[in-house]
Amino acid sequence: MNETAERARLRRDLVDLLNTYSSEAQHIGHAFAGQHRLHATDMHALLAVMHAERRGTPLTPGKLGEAIGLTSGATTALIDRLERGGHLRRCRESADRRVVHLRYADAGMALAVSFFAPLAPRTDQVMAQFGVDELQVIEKFLQGMNEALVSYRDELRKP
Repeated sequence: MNETAERARLRRDLVDLLNTYSSEAQHIGHAFAGQHRLHATDMHALLAVMHAERRGTPLTPGKLGEAIGLTSGATTALIDRLERGGHLRRCRESADRRVVHLRYADAGMALAVSFFAPLAPRTDQVMAQFGVDELQVIEKFLQGMNEALVSYRDELRKP
């Protein structure tokens, strides 16, 4: 098989694998949401808050709304609901007390850890099959694919 044909096969197979991964991850996310009476939007919000915290750049309500495509009013209702459910907390961490950051609440984090803990050894087993250099290539690939998706998502949101 020549390089052009192999590249076409890899593109097709990788896109199929990414779509399958996305679908399976959504099934697991929906199972978590169902067990804890959360909406799909709630899951998107919790993931956005978690990822921002991991990066060391906690989200404000406005940034959360932008990230998941909600109006200010809908974002406030979402945050209120997640706060009442023990999943999120609002924090005033800067000198400007008007700035509110969103953090995962301890109770919400405990629920997530408990639910997703059985998945960790499975993903660790897969990752153990790859060297650091290979994982770095995979990381670069997935970052690029995520950037492509976000770019297209943002384009779709424009009026």
